[in-house]
Amino acid sequence: MRIAPSILSADFANLERDIRAVSDADILHVDVMDGHFVPNLTLGLPVVERLCQVAPMPIDVHLMIEDPDTWAVRYADAGAFSVTFHYEAASNPRQVARDLRAAGVRASVAIKPGTPVERAVELLDEVDMVLVMTVEPGFGGQAFMADQMPKFEALRAAIEATGADVWLQVDGGISRDTIATVALAGGDTFVAGSAIYGAGDRNAEVGALREIAVEATRG
Repeated sequence: MRIAPSILSADFANLERDIRAVSDADILHVDVMDGHFVPNLTLGLPVVERLCQVAPMPIDVHLMIEDPDTWAVRYADAGAFSVTFHYEAASNPRQVARDLRAAGVRASVAIKPGTPVERAVELLDEVDMVLVMTVEPGFGGQAFMADQMPKFEALRAAIEATGADVWLQVDGGISRDTIATVALAGGDTFVAGSAIYGAGDRNAEVGALREIAVEATRG
C-alpha cells in the first residue's frame, strides 16, 4: 500500500519545506494543470524539474494537460519517476505509454469519472499504473465519489487475470474515512492532499493512512 501526498494542497511558497514534511511517503504526487484540459493552472516543466532534484522520494507527475503526446516525455526527461497522462487528452494513448517506457520511466494512464473503465483495461499491457479519478480533475478538496468503486474492482480483476505488474492508483477525496473503501475494491496507491497537508503531523498522517489501507485488506 503506497501513499502519495499531493502537493496541490501544499504551500506553493514553501514547496521544499512541505515536501520534506512528508518524507515517509512512498511517492510524491505532482499535479500539472494547463488551464485548458482542466479549469485550473498550477505549475509546469521547470518547477517539476527542480522538485525532482530536491524531493527525498520519487516524483509521480499527473499531467492534466492537453497534448500529452508531445509533453509527457519531457516530464520523463525532467527526472520524474512516473508520468501519468489522461486517456481523454491523448491522441494515441498507446503510443504515449510506449514513449514513456522508452524514456525509462513508469507509464501511467488516468481516466476521469465519466470514462468507461474498458479504456484503461485495453492498455494494461502498455502501462505500469492506472489512475482512477474519484473526483472531477482540476481542484483539490472535492468530495469522494464512491460510485467509482466498480472500476477498481474491474481493473483489479483484469490485472490479476493477465498477471500484469500494474499499480492501481486513486486520486480524489482520499482520507481516513475513504481509503479503506478503495483498498477493499482493489486500489494499492493512494493520492491524498488536504487529508495530509491539513494534519498537524503530516508524516504521522501518511503512516495512519497506510495502516488503515493495510488493515482493510488484511481482514
